[in-house]
Amino acid sequence: MAEKKVKDGTRELISVVVTTKNEAANIRDLLDSLITQEPPVEIIIIDAASTDGTQEIVKEYMKDHRSVFLHQYAAQRGESRNMGIQMAKGSIVAFTDGDCITNPFWAREIRKSLQEDDIVGGRTMAMGYEPFRTLGRVEVYYKGFDITFPSCNLAYRKHILDEIGGFDPRFVTAEDVDLNYRAVDRGYHLIGNERMVVYHKERSTIIGFFKQAFWNGFGRKQLTKKHGSLWSSYDPSAMLYRQIGFWWLARTIVAFMGYFSYLMAHRRYKVHKA
Repeated sequence: MAEKKVKDGTRELISVVVTTKNEAANIRDLLDSLITQEPPVEIIIIDAASTDGTQEIVKEYMKDHRSVFLHQYAAQRGESRNMGIQMAKGSIVAFTDGDCITNPFWAREIRKSLQEDDIVGGRTMAMGYEPFRTLGRVEVYYKGFDITFPSCNLAYRKHILDEIGGFDPRFVTAEDVDLNYRAVDRGYHLIGNERMVVYHKERSTIIGFFKQAFWNGFGRKQLTKKHGSLWSSYDPSAMLYRQIGFWWLARTIVAFMGYFSYLMAHRRYKVHKA
């Protein structure tokens, strides 16, 4: 459970870990929103060898803000985030993405939530093309906690991340769901805070939208391979409250393609290995 901390009334340092890959079009918006958070906050950018000028933009901010750090590390998101966790000096580690903007009170709400609890996920508000941003996410519950809070708006006590070993680098996507699952399985509490807001820029193209759906489905199959079926923890009645239209069906179909592509690839590997 959550530890008692900050006995002298000072604020805890929050280490914000951000993984980036060619986010030049978005990174200024994110950094502007992070450098104005309630201090103390350190911003750790783990960049996967961007070629569009992302690193140069971050270096510009580093000249004026000693709280911004850059490290190049070309790897999957989970492994890159683990690098950020290792670099983090704060007792709280928060995660967001290069295409996000944090609400001005984001860090304050994180500290409030983690005074008594272990892990907190915030409200992620989608920005962009209307049909894409209104689709929402499919919640999955484990031991009474929603474990699908995404890593674009998630904060942990650092000692928990150290204990459970951080992100599983084998995951292509859904590494955040796996992380939350393992933390809850250890007995930690994952709560939601509606005032801890992040604005997330949705995919701006149909190709990007379908790629995201495909890999989300791929990641869900990785989850079931590791933890068994999680669908028993999903409330089917929630479907009644969703707008089921063309884009919802398209996303679902493409996600199933990703799901079964992992299944088929795994079967081919076993046959080849045998």
